[in-house]
Amino acid sequence: MQQFTERENKKILICLTIYLASLFASNTLGLKIMPFVFGSHLSVAVFFFPIVFLMTDVIGEVYGKRVAKLFVRMGFISTALFLAFSLLSGFFPWAEKGLWAKESYELIFGVSGRIALASLVAFIVAEYQDVLTFFFVRAKIGPKFFWLRSLLSNLWSQLLDSALFMVIAFAGVYETKTLISIIITWWLFKVAMGFLYTPLSYLGIKLLRGNSNVNPSNQN
Repeated sequence: MQQFTERENKKILICLTIYLASLFASNTLGLKIMPFVFGSHLSVAVFFFPIVFLMTDVIGEVYGKRVAKLFVRMGFISTALFLAFSLLSGFFPWAEKGLWAKESYELIFGVSGRIALASLVAFIVAEYQDVLTFFFVRAKIGPKFFWLRSLLSNLWSQLLDSALFMVIAFAGVYETKTLISIIITWWLFKVAMGFLYTPLSYLGIKLLRGNSNVNPSNQN
């Protein structure tokens, strides 16, 4: 198994920081909903969450499937811990001087068990599928056309993420027609944002590779 240099390890840690920051931004700031076309709505998370999937593609492209899967595991563990801490904090009593923030705090961080479960299931399934699909397509068409491999893997994984989260979290809350509309709208917009971020992916690959001799095919 190929070992990474100290310089490469630092680059991987920087990427992991960006990955987790994008993930937490999606899970917290994503509560804000903005208006979209034809009377539809979008969460602001659509600007951050595509970075999560693109980062695993970039890491996989440079350092291989093994490191990409490591990112997914770290993301899952971090999300699970954050949600557990959020739920735990709700059981502690409020001091009288802090009651001014109680309503807003509980509204933002009082994540229900159902939504927490939806977030974890959607993340782990979709992210693993993203990594597996990316390398499956890479095995079929070769190491060229990163943008195509990234787009194809994101098409599938983002659909899984949107569908699993909305169904687990809101089935029975929204009408089926409304639920499908939200899933399709969010899915298409997240894929579109991921495609627009593709130039940043190429920049990231260039910066990570540098003079590195890492062969991703050896990092499975």
